[in-house]
Amino acid sequence: MKRAALLLALAMATLLPQAASAQSEDADAAKKAAFDKRIFGGAVGSNASACFARRYDARHLAQHPKQKVSAMKLLLTAEKTPDEPAIHMYRIGVQFRGKPGKNFDGDSACSFLIDDEGKKETSFSCGAECGGGGFEIALAKDDKSVIVHVDTIGIYDRKHPDGDLLTLEGGKDDKVFRLDRVDAAECAELLPKPKQTASVQRK
Repeated sequence: MKRAALLLALAMATLLPQAASAQSEDADAAKKAAFDKRIFGGAVGSNASACFARRYDARHLAQHPKQKVSAMKLLLTAEKTPDEPAIHMYRIGVQFRGKPGKNFDGDSACSFLIDDEGKKETSFSCGAECGGGGFEIALAKDDKSVIVHVDTIGIYDRKHPDGDLLTLEGGKDDKVFRLDRVDAAECAELLPKPKQTASVQRK
């Protein structure tokens, strides 16, 4: 009897962590699906997209004299194949107050940022091109805007994509941006090739 009890205890000690791990994975999957639904307005099928943008007026820029960014657009996309997790990407377009008429773009992948303690809502952590830095994308409570927390974003001149890579640093007035949800067609200019415009879903 003692040997049977010992074997049972060992079996439980092995199975309990496995069960806890499975529950944790299920909980994370649920949080990811819920965040996708909020970002894209529904479950991710084969692909989905959402566009957010803001152009800062003269009054705002006067109140934030150290803000370099005068306009920003953010296109978020998700592509999914059967039996594989969705791949999340971003393309960002930036205009600077000191460089009128010029557009700067950047793109890379995003992953989910989940707080295991449940103290912080799920968000996206997006990498900077060529590594290093990056930024975080959180949703506002009403799902009509995103809050972009900038560390470093790698960008390039849209007209000269093979030129030097530049960076947008999260300075005093360029650290946090609130971008409003807009029609996805407004982000069509961020797509690398005209033939890909059709892949942008209208919401």
